[in-house]
Amino acid sequence: MLNNKTILITGGTGSFGHHFVHYVLTHYKPKKIIIYSRDEFKQFIMNNEFKEYQDILRFFIGDIRDEARLKMAMRNVDYVIHAAALKQVPACEYNPNEAIKTNVNGAMNVITASLDSNVEKVVALSTDKAVNPINLYGGTKLVSDKLFTAANAYSGENGTRFAVVRYGNVAGSRGSVIPFFQNIIRNGETELPITDYRMTRFWISLGQGVELVIKALEELKGGETFISKIPSFKITDLAQAMLPGCNMKEIGSREGEKLHEVMITTEDAVHTYEYKQHFIIYPNYNWWGKKDVIPGGKLVEPEFEYSSGTNKDWLGVEDIKKLLKIDIDTSLEEE
Repeated sequence: MLNNKTILITGGTGSFGHHFVHYVLTHYKPKKIIIYSRDEFKQFIMNNEFKEYQDILRFFIGDIRDEARLKMAMRNVDYVIHAAALKQVPACEYNPNEAIKTNVNGAMNVITASLDSNVEKVVALSTDKAVNPINLYGGTKLVSDKLFTAANAYSGENGTRFAVVRYGNVAGSRGSVIPFFQNIIRNGETELPITDYRMTRFWISLGQGVELVIKALEELKGGETFISKIPSFKITDLAQAMLPGCNMKEIGSREGEKLHEVMITTEDAVHTYEYKQHFIIYPNYNWWGKKDVIPGGKLVEPEFEYSSGTNKDWLGVEDIKKLLKIDIDTSLEEE
């Protein structure tokens, strides 16, 4: 599907961009991959990492706040993966105007540039924090998701198609709990701080995140939100997996932090179909006279909610230990 295609990734020098580029170059033969980001040093590092593919990779310095620059970068682009965002919750709380400029206005710029450039498909990365948001970051991503869904109304029956991929913190990514615990352990501490003993999270690796984006590119009709079926874990079990026998001190939840990650609300259940390895929330609109539901799915129960606290699939301490060895080394290498 990606063979002989030109793909642009906003925020392409981040963890996701690294893994996405590696995956695509390994499994497909793209015509060109454009890395669009504003950090020239990260582009320099990434260019050296993939130097054997310099005939395929293009590095484009630019900010998603700059609509004209985006339009220039999107010339003859087939697919756009929108990964650029301000993601740190405290930073967004302290700099709300900047978060809105990037996460909301930037999203609109990506949409406008994609429409004007006749891009075939656009997949935007979202977050669990956009579901019933309690912090500014989540609020901006909720607006972003709504913008990408509604953008299908502007593209016409045969125009650009937009969809969203939603998942929580990637295991081992910057700002997540795993590297935080690792730093404490490296310093020789024997106690790990736990914000709330009841806290749970979903576990998703970089590879699973990339595979979900590929699936969305393959299947999207326009307006869908794709969510992977992934296991949950308790934060206390993660602590014991990383530092067996450690003391765990409850310190209280941080501002804007949820007890559980929620990917699908009961309000979305009426539009949600379950598939073998993922869920799809279909848009509550009928832009082109029909609602395209991908075959193989089943409508979930009316009161269904997909939460890390009520998930059916759980990881124990030993399961987490195994995944730490498989998933985390790769994540940290690509940070």
